[in-house]
Amino acid sequence: MNSEPPSQPSTQQSLTLEPNDTRHLADLCGQLDSHLRQIEQHLAIQINARGNQFRLSGPAVNVAAGKQLLIHLYAEVCQGVNLTAETLHLQLVQTGSGHLASCQDSIQAADAVQVIRTKRVAVKPRGENQQVYVSTIKQYDINFGIGPAGTGKTHLAVACAVEALLEERVRRILLVRPAVEAGEKLGFLPGDLSQKIDPYLRPLYDALYEMLGFETVNKYIERNIIEVAPLAFMRGRTLNNAFIILDEAQNTTREQMKMFLTRIGFGSTAVITGDATQIDLPRGTASGLTHVSNILENVEGIGFTYFSNRDVVRHPLVQRIVAAYDIHEENTTALDKTRK
Repeated sequence: MNSEPPSQPSTQQSLTLEPNDTRHLADLCGQLDSHLRQIEQHLAIQINARGNQFRLSGPAVNVAAGKQLLIHLYAEVCQGVNLTAETLHLQLVQTGSGHLASCQDSIQAADAVQVIRTKRVAVKPRGENQQVYVSTIKQYDINFGIGPAGTGKTHLAVACAVEALLEERVRRILLVRPAVEAGEKLGFLPGDLSQKIDPYLRPLYDALYEMLGFETVNKYIERNIIEVAPLAFMRGRTLNNAFIILDEAQNTTREQMKMFLTRIGFGSTAVITGDATQIDLPRGTASGLTHVSNILENVEGIGFTYFSNRDVVRHPLVQRIVAAYDIHEENTTALDKTRK
């Protein structure tokens, strides 16, 4: 007796995308149709494109999901949202195998999310956790984004900061990071203070350059509208009318975290991001991020957003790597408890 489940019925559907704009269609399809190939691989369908005419074939439910996804993505591209392999990957995760039946509902919910407008690009939060994260940032003065690398915590925080600055809701942006070496001894770093701490703050610079442009960022830094500094330099300051981002907060001590949080002044928004599984503090030193999440999680007016490996927007293998490490840590913890 054949115990294999019956295969899904195959179908073909045609789709015409309007307006027929060559540039926007090229952005949708990607270089050498790389975006279409990515959708094909994830949804197990075939997509043939000629101009603004698309033909999709494969299992019926997958084809329906692919059709809705193309309509949704093209509408975003026409609005100026930058479609990349990373953002497409997260969108596919949200409409993937376990969510095909509710694909249209999830896409309609995503359409209701406000796009973050910056000078050079439009940034749209992808997935439920990113949407909650951005909404929380706009609602509360102090916000925590906690989760694995590659989930968009820092990138979205910088986008919100740039938008707030351009709309004159804040007067300046402060980007703060603890200068802790990630398990390596870098030794003496040449140059002035800015050159010494630049390697630690490079991800923040990269996001700013993408959203504002190289010349604008440098002009703002010279005028002190954007300030990039190590966490130690926050002591004794009161930060009013500013958007402050503390990145890599898992590498703060308890004392540093308390010091930073008590710097927040009137008219300011603070976003603290970190990954509690990648702590680079000396052995035996407690992380200020894990400590503060236990203390402030239920305090009114403070927002917490927790990301999981499903929210990773880097290479698909990164998601699997994070999941494998999580399973290993759980197994190791369980084994240690059994031995005790």
